[in-house]
Amino acid sequence: MMYKFIMIVLLSGVALTSCKIGKEYTRPELGLPDRIEAGVKTDSASVSDLKWWDLYTDTVLQGLIRQALAYNKDMQIAVARVRETEASRRIAKADIFPRVDARVGGQRDYDYTPENIFEIKGMLSWEADLWGRLRWGNQAAIAQYLQTVEGRRALQMTIIAQVAQAYFELSALDEELKIVRRTLAAREEGVHLAKLRYEGGLTSETSLRQAQVELARAATLVPDLERKIKLKENDICLLTGQYPGTVSRGEGIRQQGLPRLLPVGVPSALLERRPDIRQAEYRLKAAVAKRGMAYTNMFPKLTLSAQYGLENNHWENFFQTPFFFLGGQLAAPLLNMGKNRAQYKAAQAVAEQEGYAYQQVVLTAFKEVNNALVSSRKIEEIRQSRANLEEAARSYLQLANLQYINGVIGYIDVLDAQRGYFDAQIGLNNAVRDELIAVVNLYKALGGGWQPSDIEKKG
Repeated sequence: MMYKFIMIVLLSGVALTSCKIGKEYTRPELGLPDRIEAGVKTDSASVSDLKWWDLYTDTVLQGLIRQALAYNKDMQIAVARVRETEASRRIAKADIFPRVDARVGGQRDYDYTPENIFEIKGMLSWEADLWGRLRWGNQAAIAQYLQTVEGRRALQMTIIAQVAQAYFELSALDEELKIVRRTLAAREEGVHLAKLRYEGGLTSETSLRQAQVELARAATLVPDLERKIKLKENDICLLTGQYPGTVSRGEGIRQQGLPRLLPVGVPSALLERRPDIRQAEYRLKAAVAKRGMAYTNMFPKLTLSAQYGLENNHWENFFQTPFFFLGGQLAAPLLNMGKNRAQYKAAQAVAEQEGYAYQQVVLTAFKEVNNALVSSRKIEEIRQSRANLEEAARSYLQLANLQYINGVIGYIDVLDAQRGYFDAQIGLNNAVRDELIAVVNLYKALGGGWQPSDIEKKG
């Protein structure tokens, strides 16, 4: 009997919930360009095929990235947020189906006629989704869940880029400190040589004092660089979820073999590769679903309920007194001073806002990609120019030292050559750093490094 009743209720609900009103989601018209960068041939290859450990081949850097993805606190918060929204999605989905409860109880009333009440009941309740309100709610919950998933992926992509950039900056500082210490050693040799020539009457005291000034100036650079190195190590420790400490080094900055060009792909593929774009679209989908919920709230709601079981005042006759109840309730908004319609208009406005926000994210993404492409190309030219300058400055310094020993030029000329070579070394080191960071930014802008299974696949 109870089984037949439940089947009747379920079949009736299916018939009643066949309707779903409200406007479904459609992606806004974006008018995407034919190419990501004007004048540059479109490459069908996708940067998403290039895993982050294939790009960053330094094993120490790989270890730091894995550590950051596992222990970075913002990353752990994002993972927990995904679990939260997943549970909320299940709650919303459960609302679509009937709810079945059981109740076993006994009580004694002390009033004019004291009596006992014993009961065992099964209860079924179900809101018939006449207009699709619950289905809209389920769609909103799914979109919010996927929104947090894409948010986690976007954060993963950002953390990978932040760790890589900080690591290259640290390597550049290490190299700069080496340059300063080599320069400091050269300055000490210069002071020694100037002192010998001064004591031998070959030069004036001015040359000696100039050499000493340059030595002191170079010495002041060491503690400042050591400070910057320690601060950068602290930045990396924070990214990896660790307390401040020493960061391991791998290959030097000159040995980092990052490709200078990455496959750009077609514009439409960028919409699917960039998790921030996908996140914005899921946010828009959630707003559209909530708009549908607000629209259906202006229509009646039908709730079905049923109870079946046993109930009696005397335990000895308990199993001889079955209990059965079937009910339905139709509730419709009649007079609420336009509250439901205002809520729908508000939800409609929110959906409109999220549509514009989605378009803005797309525009920003294309700007970032174009900026990264231009920067990568021009910084490569700068690095090559500074490499030529460094080579020319080194040759000039060698010639100046030889001419000074032979008495052809004065020590001031040697100092000028030393300053020029030092500046050229620092400039080249900075250009190499900037070139590596440009690749990091381009990889991130193109949507590389976000795949959720990267860590699992790599072990």
